[in-house]
Amino acid sequence: MAGWWIAILAGPFAGSTISVLVRRMPRESPQLWGRSACEHCGHVLRPWEMVPLLSYAVQRGRCTRCGGRIAPAHLAAELAATAIAAVPVALGFEGVDLALACALGWVLLTLAWLDWDHFWLPDTLTLPLLLAGLAAAWWLAPWDITDRALGAIAGYAGLQALNRAYRALRHRDGLGAGDAKLLAATGAWLGWQALPGVLLAAALIGLGIAGVQRLRGTALTAATALPFGPALAAAFWALFLVQNWPD
Repeated sequence: MAGWWIAILAGPFAGSTISVLVRRMPRESPQLWGRSACEHCGHVLRPWEMVPLLSYAVQRGRCTRCGGRIAPAHLAAELAATAIAAVPVALGFEGVDLALACALGWVLLTLAWLDWDHFWLPDTLTLPLLLAGLAAAWWLAPWDITDRALGAIAGYAGLQALNRAYRALRHRDGLGAGDAKLLAATGAWLGWQALPGVLLAAALIGLGIAGVQRLRGTALTAATALPFGPALAAAFWALFLVQNWPD
């Protein structure tokens, strides 16, 4: 399992980047790739204050200048990205397959987090993800390129048609355009044959999320908006792992 340790070590750094993107992208911050600073006092973080996981533990989740609390979301993103790297490692992925599994998982984590917090699946992530799926097919499995292209078309057209039908029935949108683009990316990575399974798994995951929300006391009605992106992203990545599971 050569390279597994690189994936595990990269996980916290990927998570640190994800936490920055999730917090800055919705604000269209001009400092998207700028230096990180304390959200309370503006103290620009020094390199030793930005070591994923370690700095948070040493500083006990506090700014070294003002003592303000560092948002736990940063730690959560670093742990989640590390877990995403650990799963394909544990399943025996190696080399290019391991790199693809990790990179895909990290992008999907970013999308899921953005949709959960902001009901937003940005084109700047979904469209490159779609193109990357087609590029990966052209590079690694050129015999599948037709199925992947058809998957991208079917994924987008299918959810758009479903949303139009929902709008005609309920007079409001039930799915966002970002959901359709994410399913198009799913088809580009997995092929059109995988789309029914992905949608079924996403629907079940979505029901599970709704059930947890209900248990936590959230009032759910027919008009309650719930993001579909996290469920779709989870189903996408799970089916990718199953489809590419090493023999």
